[in-house]
Amino acid sequence: MEQELQQAQEIYNLIVEFMVNYSFQIVGAIIIVLLGMFVGKKVSGLIENLMIRKNIDVTLSHFAAGFVKILIVAMTAIIALGKIGISVTPFVAAIGAVSLGAGLALQGLLSNYGAGLSIIVARPFIVGDTISVQGVTGIVKEVKLAYTVLSNEDEVNIMIPNKYIVGEIIHNSRTNSIIETVVGIAYASDPDLAIKVIGEALPNTEGVVAEKEPQVGIDNYGDSSIDIGMRYWVPTASLFDTKYRANLAVFKALAENNIEIPFPQRHMHLIKQGE
Repeated sequence: MEQELQQAQEIYNLIVEFMVNYSFQIVGAIIIVLLGMFVGKKVSGLIENLMIRKNIDVTLSHFAAGFVKILIVAMTAIIALGKIGISVTPFVAAIGAVSLGAGLALQGLLSNYGAGLSIIVARPFIVGDTISVQGVTGIVKEVKLAYTVLSNEDEVNIMIPNKYIVGEIIHNSRTNSIIETVVGIAYASDPDLAIKVIGEALPNTEGVVAEKEPQVGIDNYGDSSIDIGMRYWVPTASLFDTKYRANLAVFKALAENNIEIPFPQRHMHLIKQGE
């Protein structure tokens, strides 16, 4: 018991001696850290507001502001440690070693962050655009540093890691998508008339983009029909709804003009043996 009390007394004396010798340095270090946190918050806020006023992407603005704040606080912490006589060289070496190990362990995650930063800076697409990448098509709902969120007409969210977007071929059709389809008419029907009535029916269909004129023409000669091809633009957010409405409008327009939509048929000739 006496030995434990003696050890406690030694620890107490050591703390008192340290406080006496370094009290002003400790107070100065605390003031430096608090000042660094205050300055970091103010500077990061100014940077973020400035970037937003310049219409720079919100995600990039948050990232830049947060990075500046962390950098200022880290610099003031290093100064504060030196103020109380603690050498920062071992800390820097340890941070370097930890960063190397973390970089190897989180290589995939870091590559996603790097790719996300590239997307935010280069802006190959923005929120609201319709893109096709890696065999997936959807409306860009949100761009994060690690991943990009696409959404479709069914409100299904598709999250794509950014490393699978950067360096790939991206199709960006802004807010619209193109629909390509065909309808067959009988060989006895007038293809010019069919092209005319379809060309008039599509622009008058609710949802079809009026700014881009639909393309209608003979696409192919089938076994039982002349295939009339149609290409027209619709908002991606209502793609299937508009497509079904347009198909019905085309069907009604052909029927009103007595243009037949044939079904596959075979002509069989029976030959009697001996004739």
